[in-house]
Amino acid sequence: MTKTIEANFDGLVGQTHNYAGLSFGNRASTQHRGGVSRPKAAALQGLRKMKALTDMGLKQGVLLPHERPHIPTLRALGFDGTDAEVVQQTAKRAPLLLAQCYSASPMWVANAATVSPSADTSDSRVHFTPANLTSKLHRSIEHPVTARILRATFPDEANFAHHSALPGHDVFGDEGAANFMRVSRTHAEPGIEVMVYGHEALNPDRPRPKRFPARQSLESSEALFRAHGLAQGRVRFIQQNPDVIDAGVFHNDVIAVANERVIFAHEDAFLDTSRHFEYFRKHVPGFEAVVVPRDRVSVEDAVASYLFNSQLVTLPNGEFALIAAKECEEVASVWSYLQDIVGNSAIDAVHTFDLRESMKNGGGPACLRLRVVLTPEEQAAVNPGSWVDDTSYPKLVSWVEKHYRDELTPGDLADPKLLDEVRSALDELTTLVGVGSIYDFQR
Repeated sequence: MTKTIEANFDGLVGQTHNYAGLSFGNRASTQHRGGVSRPKAAALQGLRKMKALTDMGLKQGVLLPHERPHIPTLRALGFDGTDAEVVQQTAKRAPLLLAQCYSASPMWVANAATVSPSADTSDSRVHFTPANLTSKLHRSIEHPVTARILRATFPDEANFAHHSALPGHDVFGDEGAANFMRVSRTHAEPGIEVMVYGHEALNPDRPRPKRFPARQSLESSEALFRAHGLAQGRVRFIQQNPDVIDAGVFHNDVIAVANERVIFAHEDAFLDTSRHFEYFRKHVPGFEAVVVPRDRVSVEDAVASYLFNSQLVTLPNGEFALIAAKECEEVASVWSYLQDIVGNSAIDAVHTFDLRESMKNGGGPACLRLRVVLTPEEQAAVNPGSWVDDTSYPKLVSWVEKHYRDELTPGDLADPKLLDEVRSALDELTTLVGVGSIYDFQR
């Protein structure tokens, strides 16, 4: 731990990973609704990606899945009796509600929080704000436990500041780091923090999508950066193109990604692109925009392949690598474009990974990770058991092999035994990772 780095903390896919099609506006999620999922395969695919990044010399952490089904939500909605009876009642009387409370969506930790590195903040601490995720019922129940997981993973108050989620109202709809980019010459230097928003909630006259909802508001973005103590000039608000939201780009990380001095984005990603890029060129030495022309890759092909939901990372040798979904190889326009630019732009290499089980639910490599820039001191202050390395990786794999079902059908959600399986496994996992009692059933 000799220098400031950007660590990736991936969400571990939960035992109840299933295809309920809950995310309107996410084409992959809705297309696979009702299918048979493979939770064990999904979790192992994610773990293999984590280990591969550590083998590339990157720092990799893990964030724990949530307890599902979420019994406190069902009790708050009027179901009672034992926990098993609550599950059975809901399955009979409100099966769609049960599916909402069974969702393994906390695996998408790009939505877990917005994170500001200490180089950018007024108190020189890393700031975390859990996303309220108000646009989707199944996600809006996540932030209390997400906050506990983040506090347990980043526990040292001298280095880390934790905020509460924004008020749970559409005006302050916040989707976390899936709409966040940071542009800086290096990870260690102060940067410009960028929030890509979908609409101005309090200004209906401004452009907004017509088909699908805009999930991130300008108002929430401004509030986040105020809370994190960012100086004026160190923030930038960019509006996402409403037309790409209507084409299935539900978060910015489906159409653009940044790493240090580089933004990799589709030509149609933003409104007023040239003005924003000129600002970065003026304030960030060496800034480079790798812009994908629409006549090379359509928005539809970008969404189908999850090209921009790649992780753009700096390898220890200084090269920039794209960590992409296997689907990029299968969409001809995307793979042809990548062959042309790799080595001929800021992107030096591309590595693809099979994440098909999570891709079917609408999330690729970048959806599964939360980026956290950490100084050497901050790296040392992270909960030690949260790092993925040669020692912890086989233990996590063994835990998944022991506790996960091979397949899960929609009908399986009515089985109260699944709740017992989840709790037994999570109880073991919190001890394995050393995060203490973070779940409702443990408290």
